[in-house]
This record gives sequence, structure tokens and C-alpha cells, in this order.
Amino acid sequence: MSFETLGLNESLVKALVDSGYTQATPIQEQAIPLILEGHDLLASAQTGTGKTAAFMLPALEKLSTPSPVAGRGPRILVLTPTRELALQVTAAAEKYSKHLRRVKVVSILGGMPYPIQNKMLSQPFEVLVATPGRLIDHIERGRIDFSRLEMLILDEADRMLDMGFFDDVERIAMSTPDTRQTVMFSATFEGNIARLATQLLKTPKRIEIAHQQARHENITQHMHYVDDLSHKNRVLTHLVNDVDINQAIIFTATKRDADSLADDLQAAGHKVAALHGDMHQGARNRTITQMRHGSIRLLVATDVAARGLDVPGITHVINYDLPKNPEDYVHRIGRTGRAGASGIAVSLASPRDSMQLKRIERFTGQLIPAQVIEGLEPKLKPRTSAPSGRPGNGGRGGRPSGQGEPRRSGGGYGNSGYGNNSNAGTANRNSNGAAANGNTWGQSANTAGAAPRRDGASRPAGSGGARRDGQGAGGGFKSGNGNRSNGNRSWS
Repeated sequence: MSFETLGLNESLVKALVDSGYTQATPIQEQAIPLILEGHDLLASAQTGTGKTAAFMLPALEKLSTPSPVAGRGPRILVLTPTRELALQVTAAAEKYSKHLRRVKVVSILGGMPYPIQNKMLSQPFEVLVATPGRLIDHIERGRIDFSRLEMLILDEADRMLDMGFFDDVERIAMSTPDTRQTVMFSATFEGNIARLATQLLKTPKRIEIAHQQARHENITQHMHYVDDLSHKNRVLTHLVNDVDINQAIIFTATKRDADSLADDLQAAGHKVAALHGDMHQGARNRTITQMRHGSIRLLVATDVAARGLDVPGITHVINYDLPKNPEDYVHRIGRTGRAGASGIAVSLASPRDSMQLKRIERFTGQLIPAQVIEGLEPKLKPRTSAPSGRPGNGGRGGRPSGQGEPRRSGGGYGNSGYGNNSNAGTANRNSNGAAANGNTWGQSANTAGAAPRRDGASRPAGSGGARRDGQGAGGGFKSGNGNRSNGNRSWS
């Protein structure tokens, strides 16, 4: 269906054509007319399906009519769970509104200076994109006037609630007029989302197409069973040396893991950076920019930091640690194969992760085949059912599936073991950069003679290269020397 038939004005259609978009996606076909008619909406759609345009285009269409209320505050408010997603939504709003008159978009995010934000909020603007925490700060200081607000949009509402923003979202909604229109996008409609929707939405229309997208038919998925951390790291070494990788995201369970793994991959000579919530906003922005420019080949990231990340050059996703939730698996692998392009998703799992793999397979409706790398065959047989005790918990005293193992001090990729790690640092790194401790559990590798790291652990020899955020130079990689990869056009 063309955008002209959806009731959008010529200026918006022209901006879409300028961006290369001529046909609406299924979520856009269903959502845009309902929003233009003024209905509250509860919708489910995965990233990469055009959901940002599905709410932003009708919101901007409403701005073609002058506000009946005088004031300087926003007419449209978009809440997102993360800074990266907020920046992406802001960029989309600016792109779609470039031919509209008197439409200013402001983003209010954590990690940005308050004086700059105060100045932006003191001037007239129409669209506000914000993360809940920082927006609450400004509301409490009386710096935002919501008297003109016509539409409240919650993007990835389930993620906001997972991050503990339920009360903040409620407070923000209470600060807006009761006459507002409310649009909510969420991966699920259950639990707290249902409760929040009941409180905020008035007789909403409902669209649910997320599970049609969960299969990711254009992404080849497989997994490797690993015996222990040493085996896991040797498999990872093999995977990241694949010449077919243009760019890859490696997902870890924790922020500390992301830092440690990025350090070790950098020491092995890879163009790598970490991305997680503890990095300040400037470093995160630089990392994402360098990823888009092709100067970073491997990005080691956590789920929250990579939420909504859209880099066309990503050909591979590697789940170093399995995600806690099947929905997160779908989101992770969706970072590749954007806009119909092909992609590859590889997961590493110990035998105790079998139940979590089954949950993912049930959710996606797809089997994830196990593959074996010659010379790196697993010695342990994977469990086909949960042992006695709680399902999927790895048995009595086991580690919850999909949560990864905590990394501890020591060089190499194996900064932690799967067990007590009482003998950490007793093994040496072998020639390919992986720990050489065989298949025993709970051992980790260390390389002597390295400079100390910031976290107090030993830094592998030769790791004095570029910083994890890609800002340094030296024995690692040089920023900006990668090939720019435009890839396929994808929806925000």
C-alpha cells in the first residue's frame, strides 16, 4: 500500500520518497489510519518492521493543524527506554518532518548536560523524545509545560517496565492532559503491560503482529555446544576470525563481561568496542557512529545498550551468553538481516542451557540446529531435559540458564570459570588467544607481564591499543580505516 492512500500530507510523502520509502509495511498499514482517526492504540511489532514510522508519521500529520492551545511545550511526547533508541526516534522525526514548516524536535536524555537541555526546553518546540528518568527530573523542576500535549507515545513499553520505569511512566502520564491520545508499542500485552495499558489507554484498538516477525526467515540461525569457558572462548576465536563477517555484535550477559571481552578481543588484534549502560553518552555515541562508519568490526554489547541499534553493515550476531528471555533473543538476532537482507546468528550454549534453548525455539517456532567445528567438538553431551529441581535451572545448585557466568580477574577471554575459580590465573594463553586449560570447569587464563587494567585484573600483553570506545590509537586498531558499508535500507 502506498503512503498517499494512508492519508498523509504531501510534505510527509515527499520526505519518505526522499528517503527511498514508497510502500508501507504491514504495521504502518494498520497503525497509521487508526492513529489518524484519534484512537488510542496498543500495538506489537518488532524493530526493523517500520514501527517508528508507524507512530511518528501520523503524529507529524497532526502537527499540520495549528494547536488550539497557546504555549511553548510539546504537542507530541515519545518515551523510549534507552538513549540510543531515543536518538534513533529523534533522527527519524527530523527526517520525516524536514519538509514541514515550524516543526522542531527536542530530545531529553540522561548523560547530556542540563544547561543545554534547559535552554532547549525554554524555546518553542513541537516534538519531545525522552527517556523516563531524565524527563522526570525536568518535570519535578517545573521546566516542561504539557498544556499543549496532544499525543503520548510509549515505544518499547515492555522494555521500560523491565528496566523499572513503571512508576516514572505513570507520573509522566499524570503530568499530561487527560484529553491526550495514547499510543503504546510493546512486545507483549501481558502482566504489567496490561495493567499500564488499562490505566493509560481509553478503549484502545489493538494490533498484534510481533510473532509474524519473530521467525526472522532471512536470518540463518545455529548454535554450538561448549563444555566450559575455555572451550567457549576457543569457539568464539574461530567464529570472529571468519572472513565472511563484515560487522558483528557479540552479546554478553553483563556490562563487566562486555568490557572484559572487548579488551581481550582487542588484544588479539580485532577492531572492537564495547557498548553498555555504564559508558557516558558521548562515548556511546562515538562507538555507534564508528560502527556505522565501518571502523569497528566487532561490537561487544549488552541487551539494553543495543536495543534499537540499526547498523546496516552488521552481518553476524553472536550470543556469547544466551539471553534471559526469548523476546530478547528475537531482538538480538534482529540486529542483522535488516530490511530483508540476509544475516547469520550464532549462539554459544553449555549443556545446562538446553531448556533455555527450548524456550527460545518454542517462542520463535523454529529449531536452532547445533553445529560442530572440526577440532572444537564438545566433549559433554547436552541435556535434553531439565534435571531434578526447578525446570531449566541446571539442577540442584545449578546456575540459571541463559544468564552467563560471572567474569573474574585474569587475562584471556576466560576471565571467569563456570565454577569456583579457585585456581584462576594458573593457565597460560595459547597461540590463538584462548585459554589453554582444557575442558576443566572453573579455571581461567592469564598472561604474565601485562600492564594492570582499570578493574584491577591483568591486561593481556600487547593490549595497549585503541580504547574500547574506539577513541584511542596504538597497538590495537586505527579508527576510521574500515570500509563504509551502506548495506540495505532499513526502517527505524
